Amino acid sequence: MARATDTYVCQSCGAVYAKWAGRCDACGSWNSIEIEEGASAPPGSLSASAAASKGRAIELETLDGDVKAEARLPTGNAEFDRAVGGGLVPGGALLIGGDPGVGKSTLLLQIATGLAERGTRTLYLSGEEATAQIRMRARRLGLTKSPMSLATGTSMRDILATLKAEKPQAVIIDSIQTLWSDSLPAAPGTVTQVRSCAQELVRFAKNTGCVLILVGHVTKDGQLAGPRVVEHLVDAVLYFEAETGRSFRILRAVKNRFGAAHEIGIFEMTGGGLKEVPNPSALFLGEGGEPATGAAIFAGIEGTRPLLCEFQALVSPSTLGAPRRAVVGWDSARLSMLLAVLDTRCGMDFGRHDVFLNVAGGLRISEPAADLAAVAALLSSRLDTPLPEKLAIFGEIGLSGAVRAVPQMDTRMAEARKLGFEKILCPNGADGDKATSRRRVEQAADVVAYVKSLA
Repeated sequence: MARATDTYVCQSCGAVYAKWAGRCDACGSWNSIEIEEGASAPPGSLSASAAASKGRAIELETLDGDVKAEARLPTGNAEFDRAVGGGLVPGGALLIGGDPGVGKSTLLLQIATGLAERGTRTLYLSGEEATAQIRMRARRLGLTKSPMSLATGTSMRDILATLKAEKPQAVIIDSIQTLWSDSLPAAPGTVTQVRSCAQELVRFAKNTGCVLILVGHVTKDGQLAGPRVVEHLVDAVLYFEAETGRSFRILRAVKNRFGAAHEIGIFEMTGGGLKEVPNPSALFLGEGGEPATGAAIFAGIEGTRPLLCEFQALVSPSTLGAPRRAVVGWDSARLSMLLAVLDTRCGMDFGRHDVFLNVAGGLRISEPAADLAAVAALLSSRLDTPLPEKLAIFGEIGLSGAVRAVPQMDTRMAEARKLGFEKILCPNGADGDKATSRRRVEQAADVVAYVKSLA
């Protein structure tokens, strides 16, 4: 018979240890390793009764069976539906995280009322706020007439009993860290409790076809708190992001089994709640006017949506031994690489200059297609030459200095054309509409020559 041993679990990341330690080697947290109460046997061991019983053979099937396509549940919020892939899927489980105060509860209350007004039996269950607080928010948002059901509680046993009795079609839990199961001696919010409660709720959603939306807290690093297994249990993981001092919010899907990952929905926070932004390119572009040096318009793609934004660069002579490099909204390592390419392949020296690069509007860009726009903005500031008006730019630059093609080039040009951009600076190989004036480039040196010709 296997001897019972104690198991120690990091309450920040869920890493398991055989003995206690002051620091977690997996995430670096101090004093976060605690004993997992209720563990009576080491992992992988079986009890005597379980070892004596025989398992039941699982029925095997082939790939050519009939598939019943479930109709999605529209929420009435086009940006939310876009982020989740076109609507909520019955039996699907979603996990939404975000910083405190970003508007998660406001968004989900609007989603819950939108579902209820379209005939979906919806239950909003809060473990953090009292009923009076939720009603005050609903009154401020003008949602008090919605037929949505509301409840508060944290006991997992009571919640499951309520769900089995009410049989809702959609359930919103705010938040998973507040729930606790009396079958476990651990405190609410610990790894054991979060994992157990999430498993029970996801199992209920899969068995009944109910849509489950969970709210998760985030750590100081911006990651969802709790064990990583919770993100693997659910079908979609979304982050609700906000830039300090900005009124817009971005709902970004980092995992989605029913739609495109990295799809985004954009909202604007107002006194009446979160409003959809149907034309985000206009939100992130400047006000227009006279062309300024160091400004370049990038035609990007976020998920499946084309999005235009402005890159701003400032290059100034440095008096320091090590010139400064500051980047906001883009990858600093990517900037260092492009500066090395411009120096080595194009003869443009930035070694005695401070370089500052910013994506206007607080947007964060991660795709390599922004290389050409960043380089154009840097050259425009370095040569003190404004780029032409109504010019959109996209393209990836390799270490050899070659400008490489990027995905969905025609979609980028169509979006730029729709917003009145008549000129495109892009890699060779783009087709697009012949009515758009395009300048195809093959090398980074071509971009340098193009900017110099504007002087």
